[in-house]
Amino acid sequence: MIDINQRERENGMRKDIEKILDAAHDAIIAIDKDENITIFNRSAERLTGQKASYAIGSPVEDVIDNTRLPIILKTGISELNQQQPLRDIIIVTNRMPVIDDDGDIIGAIAIFRDISEMVDLAERITNLNQIKETLEATITATQDAISVVDAQGIGILINPAYTRMTGFVAEQIIGKDCTVDLTEGESVHMEVLRTGKPVKGKKLRVGPQRKDVIAEAAPIIVKGEIKGSVAIIHDLTEINEIYKQLDMAKKIIRNLEAKYTFDDIIGTSDLMGYAVEKARMAAETPATVILRGESGTGKELFAHAIHNSSDRKYAQFIRVNCAAINEGLLESELFGYEEGAFTGASKGGKVGLFEKANGGTIFLDEIGELSLNIQAKLLRVLQEKEILRVGANKSIPIDVRVITATNVNLEEAVKQKRFRMDLYYRINVVPIDIPALRQHKEDILELVKHMINKFNLEYGRNVQEISEGALRIISAYDWPGNVRELENFIGRAMINIKMQEIILTEAHLPSIVYRQSHKNEALHPLDESILSLEESVKNFERQLIIRTLEVNEYNREATAKALKISLRTLYYKIKAYDIV
Repeated sequence: MIDINQRERENGMRKDIEKILDAAHDAIIAIDKDENITIFNRSAERLTGQKASYAIGSPVEDVIDNTRLPIILKTGISELNQQQPLRDIIIVTNRMPVIDDDGDIIGAIAIFRDISEMVDLAERITNLNQIKETLEATITATQDAISVVDAQGIGILINPAYTRMTGFVAEQIIGKDCTVDLTEGESVHMEVLRTGKPVKGKKLRVGPQRKDVIAEAAPIIVKGEIKGSVAIIHDLTEINEIYKQLDMAKKIIRNLEAKYTFDDIIGTSDLMGYAVEKARMAAETPATVILRGESGTGKELFAHAIHNSSDRKYAQFIRVNCAAINEGLLESELFGYEEGAFTGASKGGKVGLFEKANGGTIFLDEIGELSLNIQAKLLRVLQEKEILRVGANKSIPIDVRVITATNVNLEEAVKQKRFRMDLYYRINVVPIDIPALRQHKEDILELVKHMINKFNLEYGRNVQEISEGALRIISAYDWPGNVRELENFIGRAMINIKMQEIILTEAHLPSIVYRQSHKNEALHPLDESILSLEESVKNFERQLIIRTLEVNEYNREATAKALKISLRTLYYKIKAYDIV
C-alpha cells in the first residue's frame, strides 16, 4: 500500500510540474545524459513547431538542428543570453548543465524565448526617439515663434524664437495657463481648444513690451480627440518691414526689369513680321536703335523684347519717358548730380539713370521731346561713352545700350532746328518702323483673341470667341489710337458680357465707334446714335488740340501757350486722347 501511494504522489507531483512548465512563457527543453529529451513544454512546441509527444524520448539533435545542449552535457559550462536563429525567428537562450548531489552531470536544460518582437519594438522605440529628436531640433531651429499647450490650455513647449519675440523664457510659460503671455486679445490656444478648428490671422499683443503680432493656431488631434494646440506667432513689425521692402523691390523691378519678349508681340502680317525680324537682328548687336511709329503701336514692347534677346538681358533695363519729366529735372535724372550742385541737392549727390543702366539698356521714349540742351548732353554720352554729373568736372565712363522711340517726324524736326542733326544720325543707326494698326488689319483677329484671354483672367469672364458681326465692325475701324485704343475698346466690351456668356457679339461692343480720317481728322460715327454732351466736348477738345499742334508745327510749348494751358496739362491731354 505504501508503494502504491508513493507512486501516486510522484505521478501527481510530475503532473503538477508539467502544468507549471506548460504555463511558463519561456520555452524549456531538457535532456538526459544520453541526449534524449525529457522535458518539452508548450512554449517549446510553439517556437520549434514540434509536438511534445514526438520530441520527448527522441535524441535532441533529431528535433532541433542547431542545438548546443550536447555540448553543454560534455563540457558542463553554461552559455547564458545567447542569440541564435530558430526557424524564422530569433531566440535568446540560456543553456546550463544539470548536476546531481554528487556533482555528476546527469543532463542539460535550455530556457529560451522569441525576441523578434522585442527587437522590432526596440527599433520602433529607436525610430521614435530619432523622430522626437528631429522634431525638437526642427522646432528649436525654426525662426518662427512656436508655443504648444495641452488639452487644458497649459503650456508644454516653446522654442527659442518664441523667447526672442516675447521675452518669456520656458520657466514662465511651461506649466502655466496659455493666457500668461497675452497683454491684449484672446488666446488663440483657448479658441482652438474651444472650437476644435484652426485659427488664422489673429492680431494680438504679447510680452512685457506689448509687441504687436499675428497669430495662427491649430488643434493637435490624436485618435479623434483634441490633445492640445500648437500656435505660431509672427512679429507684425517685421512683417510690415518686409512689406515695405517688397514695395521698394517692386518699384525697382518696374524700373529695372524688361517684362516682354518677342513672343509677346502679336501679329503675323508681313509688315509686323518685317519689323520683328529687324528688331531680332538689332538685338544681336550693340547698335543704337530707334523705334518709330504712332502712339499705341507697341514701341515699348519692342524695346523690352530687344533687351531680353540681347546679351544684356540679365542686366538693368531702365525706361525714361522724356516728355513726362520737366526739363529742369530731366538732366539730373538722366545724368545725376554732385553734392551741393544746386539748392536742395541730396547729401552725397545722386546717381543718374544712365549710371544705373550701366552694363544694361536704357530706353528713351519720346526722344523727340528733348530740349536742345539735353540733346547736346545725350550726344556726348553716345559719342564719348561717358556721362558728366550736374555740378561735376570729372566724367564717368559707362557702357549702356541705348534704345530710343518717337512718334515725331524727326526729319521735319531737324529741318525746323528743333532736333539736332548730329544726334539724329547717332540715334538713327537701326531704325525700326512699327506699323499702325490700320496698316496690318489682318492681325486684328489674333490681337482680339489675345486681349479676350487677358480680360477673361482680369474680369473673371469665360469668353471663347468673337462673332463675325463684331469682328466686321472692329475691322472696319481705322483705330487712330492703334493697339492701345483697340485694347481699351475690347476691355470695355468685356465688361458688358455676362458671366455665363461665351461669345463676344455686336451687342457687347461700346455703342459708338468713330472712323477717323488722318487727312482732315473728321469724325464719322459707325451708327446713328447721338453723342452725349460730355462726349461731344471731349471730341471737340481733341480736335482743337490736334489743329493747334499742326499750326505750331508740333511744338508742344507753343501749343500749350496758344491754348492757354500748362505744358503738363497738354501732355496729360495728349496721352488721354491718344493723339499721335
